[in-house]
Amino acid sequence: MKNEPTRTRPTENILMGVALMLGFCFTAPMLDVAAKLASDSIPVGQITTARFVVQCVLMAPFIWIMKLSLHVPREYWGALVLRAALLFFATFCFIAAIRVMPLADALAIVFVEPFIVLLVGKFYLGEDVGPRRVGAAVVGFVGVLFVIQPSFAVFGAVALFPLGTAVAFAFYILVTRGLSHKIHPVTLQFYTGLIASLICLPVMIFGQGSGSELFDPVWPTELVWVWLLGVGVFATISHMMMTYALSLAPSATLAPMQYLELPVATVFGYMVFGDFPNALSQIGIGIIISTGLYMIHRERVTAKQLVSERAAPPI
Repeated sequence: MKNEPTRTRPTENILMGVALMLGFCFTAPMLDVAAKLASDSIPVGQITTARFVVQCVLMAPFIWIMKLSLHVPREYWGALVLRAALLFFATFCFIAAIRVMPLADALAIVFVEPFIVLLVGKFYLGEDVGPRRVGAAVVGFVGVLFVIQPSFAVFGAVALFPLGTAVAFAFYILVTRGLSHKIHPVTLQFYTGLIASLICLPVMIFGQGSGSELFDPVWPTELVWVWLLGVGVFATISHMMMTYALSLAPSATLAPMQYLELPVATVFGYMVFGDFPNALSQIGIGIIISTGLYMIHRERVTAKQLVSERAAPPI
């Protein structure tokens, strides 16, 4: 009698997934550092454009090397364009924020995104979400207010830009859920870069000569070319790391690790720019991390209960 194939992931795959997620947490803040350095002399729209153009160029050879098909069924194109537009908006808002805000403060506000996904899932998609997780989401929003309040006092309305990133990225995650099992990750990344580039480039063309600090492109100096290239390279590498990590290890294992990105961004922000969150922001960051980890804990408890109920013999 043959042994039944195991349904669990091999330990080495899980360890590789964990290693890739750690790589994401250290690489993603490098994207933010490069964008903030470039923003001293380059408009936000131009940095955003560079991020997607470089991603598209980097992913194209992998399409050929891996012999992947570029064909996408017609019914998926609407979601594909929406995904790229949401990521473009999220990226633009975040770069506009970190141009003046400390990295850690802006990123902490963006971490309200899992709470938005949860609430949209409950009240719009009709997903089963218990009162404890809804309560944790509300507390998480309070933590975000702790970070926004001092930032708003210092930087004005720009402190609200990371909220735009969080909302757009929450819907980006929801759209990605529907596409992730239908389109190969590399093909998905390539088309995201291509479509977002096609959105960005006309905006930059019409913005030329307008005098806008956000959209009027300028010719970069030698070192700024490095920062612009770094934005695209680190964005592509970090997102591919996260994509493949999720394919190798359970999301319940990897999700808590994503909060490591916050202390890493804090360290990078202090080392490169001398920025450090004030006391009120530190309290808010602590609340956001704590409630986020609690939500992940509740997800695990709920998943275990479902497994136990399904495994229980009928009465």
